This record gives sequence, C-alpha cells and structure tokens, in this order.
Amino acid sequence: MSLPAKVIRDGLLEKRSSGLLQLWKKKRCVLTEDGLRLHKCRSAGSGSDAQTAAFGSKAKELRFERMATVDCVEYKRGLVYFTVVMAPGKEIDFRCPQEGTSWNAEIALALVRYKNLQAVQTGKNRHLSSSSSHIGDGEEL
Repeated sequence: MSLPAKVIRDGLLEKRSSGLLQLWKKKRCVLTEDGLRLHKCRSAGSGSDAQTAAFGSKAKELRFERMATVDCVEYKRGLVYFTVVMAPGKEIDFRCPQEGTSWNAEIALALVRYKNLQAVQTGKNRHLSSSSSHIGDGEEL
C-alpha cells in the first residue's frame, strides 16, 4: 500500500472539452508528485468562483508516467493558455489567470522532477543488478 502523493498545488483551471463545441469547463486541479487530478466543478448558487463551486468526488488523473510535456504557452487577455501532451500524442488544452506562478510552470517543473527521479531510480536498479551478478564470480565452491 503506497502513501498518498504530496500535494504541490490545488486550485481552479479551465480545460477545453474534447466535444464538437470545445467549450471551456472549470476543473478543480490537484497537482501532486505523481500527476494532475481533475475534479468536476458544479456551480453551487449564483457565483462561479472558487469559493462557491462544489467539487465532484470522481477525478480524472493525468499521471506523469504517461505525460510527455507541457507545450504551447500563449498569453492573451490576462489568461495563460497551455497544452499538456500525453505519451500517446493526446493533447489536452488548459487556461488559467496570468497572475502569480502559472500552472503550466508548476506542472512542467513537477513533470521534470518526476522524470529525473525515475531516471535516477532506473540507474540505481541497473547498478544493483549488475553488481549483484558479479558477486559470485570470484568465489570458489
């Protein structure tokens, strides 16, 4: 059983739907060490900001192991538009307000951190497996 991943950032993003109209839909996003979880937002009353939005319990998970890169950053009318590219080539478009540290930068840094940790772990595993195969070479029976 693994421990829950550490939360790096939690907040609202807008995701472009993949349907015919490609509408922007608000999502509560939780960025962790393992990836990005997208929760549906349901409006709870008259406002539609972070304080009045209710979040669905079911989440879609974009895991870093299947993520290739964060691309196509564009700044327009106070918003940052960016694309998350998944390993099989699927592209998911997002936008967020341009204030503070942008989500695209946080996601890209977390992805690089994850890929680096995976590379270090792979190197350690190779080193351990090659050194364990040489342990018995010089011994006599």
